[in-house]
Amino acid sequence: MNAEAKIKELGLELSAAGAPLANYVGAVRTGNLLFVSGHGPRLADGTMGYIGKVGRDLDAAQAYEAARVTCLACLATVKATIGDLDKVRRVVKLLGFVNSAPGFTDQPRVINGASDLLVAIFGDKGRHARSAVGMAELPTGIAVEVEMVLEVDD
Repeated sequence: MNAEAKIKELGLELSAAGAPLANYVGAVRTGNLLFVSGHGPRLADGTMGYIGKVGRDLDAAQAYEAARVTCLACLATVKATIGDLDKVRRVVKLLGFVNSAPGFTDQPRVINGASDLLVAIFGDKGRHARSAVGMAELPTGIAVEVEMVLEVDD
């Protein structure tokens, strides 16, 4: 099953790629590697959802969902950049940032929202190296930011 069909089977929707918030591009390809800039939890209507600190304004389950939504935003940029998600040969690395309240230490569980989704969509090609870190603040107050590196085909 192709990646976009799998997204639909999961009851999810891949929206159009959003524009960067500052002076950068959504992704850069060099050779067969695609470096995807940090994305936030952009909803289907284009607005940012999941605002606030995890452990204070959102619980870990809500933040897990924010990471899933954020991963979909990254994949929308991937599709816009390379034209077809089936060109993804391998998810190499995922870096997840969690806007954490003092004392919140469950960042890995939050970023599992993105990791679990990548494996559900791509199978073993979606298994990746990863870091999940807590941050004092994130842009516009978003709860989660995700960036990734992918190996892609021509």
